[in-house]
Amino acid sequence: MSKPLPRPRKYTIGPEPAALEPDLITLMGQLETTMLGHILYWGCMDRGIQASPGFGPRTVGRALTVQCPAADSTMLHHAIGLARPGDMLVIDRLGDDKYACLGDGVASAAQVAGIVGAVIDGPCTDADEMAGMGFPVWCRGTAPVTTRLLNIAGRAHVPVSCGGVVVMPGAVVLADADGVFALPADEARAMGEIALTRGQIAQERRANREPGVPLGRITGATALVEAELNDGTG
Repeated sequence: MSKPLPRPRKYTIGPEPAALEPDLITLMGQLETTMLGHILYWGCMDRGIQASPGFGPRTVGRALTVQCPAADSTMLHHAIGLARPGDMLVIDRLGDDKYACLGDGVASAAQVAGIVGAVIDGPCTDADEMAGMGFPVWCRGTAPVTTRLLNIAGRAHVPVSCGGVVVMPGAVVLADADGVFALPADEARAMGEIALTRGQIAQERRANREPGVPLGRITGATALVEAELNDGTG
């Protein structure tokens, strides 16, 4: 009798990440994704990850990372039970773009568990119903064909890929109408403080702007262009 082929375990659950400090959540909640986009070239998910119709307000949460292959959502259902209040699902669909793994039924269970929203590298379904529930989702559009409990495989609390960004378990996720950022907690704090300060300075400058002064004079762009044009080497 031949030996059976060895296989890895179907399911993996990593250690639960540390909770986010309340003041960090407050800090990030004061930001728009564009404020981070002014200073960072990384951490921003690609433009294919968009807010679903009727999305909720700006959302900040701790990343509850999940990987679901193909048409199987077994691990996603289980991972809802791992959630802590304030978590945000970040679902890596491992390249699948056909099956919707999240609809109003799973979203309702997620809300009960204290999950504040979801980011999916794939489609969702029941977008109107989830909007009516006030459950915000960022994803790659919608699909009517859904995942099932197929007992194929899955992982949770592990590093995932979503929108071209590596998202670590417990990362800070900031999502709004313009897109999604995911950053490690320590980096999120440092970048968030810089972004908030820059935003406050920009507001002060706008409030004190002299009427009729060209934008290039205010930002310094005109000085850069004129210096190049007048250096005599062109």
